Amino acid sequence: MHKKALIIFVRHPVLGRVKTRIAATLGEETALAVYRELLVHTAAITRPVQADKFVFYADGTQENDLWDAAVYQKRAQADGDLGERMQQAFRELFAAGYQHIAIIGSDCFALGTAVIDTAFSSLQSSRVVAGPSTDGGYYLLGMRAFAPSLFENKRWSTGSVMSDTLQSVQALGWDYTLLPTLSDVDEATDIPAELRKKLLL
Repeated sequence: MHKKALIIFVRHPVLGRVKTRIAATLGEETALAVYRELLVHTAAITRPVQADKFVFYADGTQENDLWDAAVYQKRAQADGDLGERMQQAFRELFAAGYQHIAIIGSDCFALGTAVIDTAFSSLQSSRVVAGPSTDGGYYLLGMRAFAPSLFENKRWSTGSVMSDTLQSVQALGWDYTLLPTLSDVDEATDIPAELRKKLLL
C-alpha cells in the first residue's frame, strides 16, 4: 500500500480576511458566512478519505476549531506566494515518506469525497492528477513524485494556472489524469443555489 497524504489549505474564518471578491459585492458578513460554510463542507468531504490528512493554515495553526486534531494534523503554511507555500507543503510530506500526495483548498463546494478518492486511485497509474476549475485554475493537484517546477513561474489567481501547470508536467515527460472540471466559489455569482438558500441570500 502506498502511503497517502491529503493536504488541505485553509485560512481562519476572520471578518474582512476571507472571500474578498464576494465581500466587495455582498459585504464582509456574507463573505465570512460563505467561507464558514465552505470550511464545514471541506471538513465533511475529507473526513472519510482514506489518507493521512494535514490542514495547513495560512495564518498560524489553531486548536479546538473545526478541524478535529484526532483526524487532521495541523501545520502552518510556509512564507511566500501560493506556489512557494504549496511546494513547501509537498516537500515536507514527501520528505516524511508519503508517496501519493494531493492538495485541495476550501473553495470548491462542488467537490465531494468520491472525486478525492478518484484522484488517489489515478496516482496508481499517473504521476500527476489535476482537477481543473472553471476559472482556469485547479481545485486539486496530486503527484507521486516531487516536482518543484509545477509551482514555479506561475501567474497565480489567473486563468492560465491550469494550462501552465500541465505544460510543466509535459516538460518533465510525465503523464497525468484530469478529474472533472468544477467551479470554485470566488465571486458572488459562484455561490451555488444550495448555499444561497441556506444563507438566505
